Amino acid sequence: MILVVGATGELGSAIVRRLLGRGERVRALVRKSSDASRVQELKAAGAETVEGDLKDPASLQRACAGIETVVTTANSARRGPPDTVETVDDKGNAALVEAAKKAGVRRFVFVSALGADQTSPVAFLAAKGNTERRVRESGIEHTIVEPNIYIEVWVGAVVLGPAMQEQEVRYIGGDRKHAFISQEDVADFVVAAVRSEAAKNRTLVLGGPEAVSWKDICATVEGVVGKPLRHRSASPEELNLPQTMVGLIAALDTYDSPIPMAENARTFGVRQRTLEETVRGMLQRTLVHTS
Repeated sequence: MILVVGATGELGSAIVRRLLGRGERVRALVRKSSDASRVQELKAAGAETVEGDLKDPASLQRACAGIETVVTTANSARRGPPDTVETVDDKGNAALVEAAKKAGVRRFVFVSALGADQTSPVAFLAAKGNTERRVRESGIEHTIVEPNIYIEVWVGAVVLGPAMQEQEVRYIGGDRKHAFISQEDVADFVVAAVRSEAAKNRTLVLGGPEAVSWKDICATVEGVVGKPLRHRSASPEELNLPQTMVGLIAALDTYDSPIPMAENARTFGVRQRTLEETVRGMLQRTLVHTS
């Protein structure tokens, strides 16, 4: 059986659906505060659910009982206290690795982030780096996935959200190019990695098929929606986003991150989605939900 932590999130639920579609037995960790409709969707799809929380080590031990593989996507990026970088991304993941080790879990698949480093000045990336180290030192067969920025999360929050409300789009910088990646692509890679020998004890660095800047993204969105956007570079204080997100957006303006993906896409059989495809899909889902 496979335990998915973060199963009620967008990426986690996509992974659960794919695993169930392959005939895998899946246990989904859900929190007391989880959206009840999301939990029901998981059950209806065929997943077993167990209540637990990364902040509750005892619940993680129960969740890991009888589990062969742990897949975790959980993070604090879009949450608020008591879910913080320290309680979730650092201490919470440390407790999960320890619980998996005690339970005799065979493989641990950790969805980290590009730039994860214990010495990073960005607390979120430092916590991810701490967890990567713990996973590697655990003795558990593992795969660490380091995806670049998620299109659905970051383009949704920074560009599409304000644009759909006819507000000014604000970002930091605007010219640095990054291989933004669809969460759907990440889900495909994670599911392929669960039983792949090619992914055993490896770190998979993932990006989208093209490197784009915030200005490029705005131009793509303009082409999809058929009208110009008001957008500009702004100071961190002008971004109406959670502080963790603001810190990461500021960090993005200090480097470029193109990522060659042809070999990984071929090895794991993933056809990657372009920025335009993903934006069109996001807008279509928005129209369905609001109609």
